[in-house]
Amino acid sequence: MTDQLETSDLRMNPDNLYREEIITDHSVGTIRRLVPVDTRGDDDPGRQTLYIGQAQLLTPLGTVPLSFEIDASTLAEAIDGFPAAAEKAVEETMDEMRELRRQAASSIVVPEGGTGLGGPAGMPDLGSGKIKLP
Repeated sequence: MTDQLETSDLRMNPDNLYREEIITDHSVGTIRRLVPVDTRGDDDPGRQTLYIGQAQLLTPLGTVPLSFEIDASTLAEAIDGFPAAAEKAVEETMDEMRELRRQAASSIVVPEGGTGLGGPAGMPDLGSGKIKLP
């Protein structure tokens, strides 16, 4: 596998084009309306318009961006569905953060340089003194 991106990987899918519209109330969040279009830029009524909500979760370590789909067929439905979809995204994000914290807490710390026995002059070998996470 090569580290360089092949130019053939950069081809856009002409059957999956959307025009993006931003709707915001300048306080709670943003709704991105993705309107399906054809290759001429005309609306494609054969595909569903997508609504993506965006907000920020404030944590003691700073803000965490949230992005979530809103199940809606109109902007009014998306606005009404924003709170429930945002709450679900917050719950999923908090679950992910708890899982990452659990994984970090259960990691075993292994010192570099051996088992800690048989160092110079009978002193235990303490390795390099650096903590190594698996």
